[in-house]
Amino acid sequence: MTGDTMTPPGITPKQAGFHMPPEWHRHERSWMAWPCRVPLWHGRIEAARGAYATVARAIASVEPITMLANPADIAEAQAVCGPTVTVEAMPLDDSWMRDFGPTFLIDRAGGLAGADWRFNAWGDKYPDYDRDAAVAATLLGRLDLPSFKAPFVLEGGSIHVDGQGTVLTSEQCLLNKNRNPSLDRSDIERNLREWLGTETIIWLGQGLENDGTDGHVDNLACFARPGVVLALTEPDPADANHRVLADNLTRLRQARDARGRRLEVIEIAEPAPRDSAGGRLALSYINFYLANGAVIMPAFGDPRDEPAAATMARVFPDRRIIQLPVLDILLGGGGIHCITQQQPVSGPISGREGI
Repeated sequence: MTGDTMTPPGITPKQAGFHMPPEWHRHERSWMAWPCRVPLWHGRIEAARGAYATVARAIASVEPITMLANPADIAEAQAVCGPTVTVEAMPLDDSWMRDFGPTFLIDRAGGLAGADWRFNAWGDKYPDYDRDAAVAATLLGRLDLPSFKAPFVLEGGSIHVDGQGTVLTSEQCLLNKNRNPSLDRSDIERNLREWLGTETIIWLGQGLENDGTDGHVDNLACFARPGVVLALTEPDPADANHRVLADNLTRLRQARDARGRRLEVIEIAEPAPRDSAGGRLALSYINFYLANGAVIMPAFGDPRDEPAAATMARVFPDRRIIQLPVLDILLGGGGIHCITQQQPVSGPISGREGI
């Protein structure tokens, strides 16, 4: 479908009765984007494409998935991904679907819409991003879904919601002047409430060393379910990430969610430091994806891989744990959560937010 479904200017999702559902709300489909920014991968773009395809096939084992790709890359993407993954043409500059794709929204009747955030390539870190900035509107048009065009910059990896009125984010990213220099904290909090349908914002501080996203929260902490948060930690005081992760842990333990609950915080230690051509990689077990009935999570070839998977199995006893090697994705600056975007099922909310 290609209908024009732009909502009236000035109307926010909250005013229209929409909110962002949690990631565990059952998915209709997942979306990804095929790697295409060649210099980003330090001569290893084919390895990155293979790793993306591995993630896509894992998701395809539990729910439908579509890989968007530049028209010239369609044949290769389909061949590498295989028959279980749908490949569709879309002009792209890069491959981080979480950040430039639409954030899907639902209303109480289960109707779907999407937020089309302004995208500026993580604070103008790349000169060419016009095609990525157009993906959300184009995709929502194809799906014939209402599109709420945001008047501010935001990336999907910078937010995580519990579906009950609470959003996690970080000061390093959302208060960074390379995103919205004319907005202060109160302006941004107002936007989060109006565009995500939330009431309570829990602010973490800084992100991981050498994280090119300027501290995206999906490397730091996420909701496992309402009232329960998984948080990355670093036990070694000599490690550069120790102080900032300890501060984030303190903030989470002191916070209350929109229902007034103190959070149960489950710690997961980060893997050992690892460098690439671009410096230290921002490695995090928090950068996983909740697909229908499964947790698609990273493996780094690190001794902490197995304990992290065991923690996930305890936290998500009704989900299959699928742990995949992701270092070839990390070379480009992100992880499994960064390259995926969920589209929730439509229909009445009751019974839709369990798996």
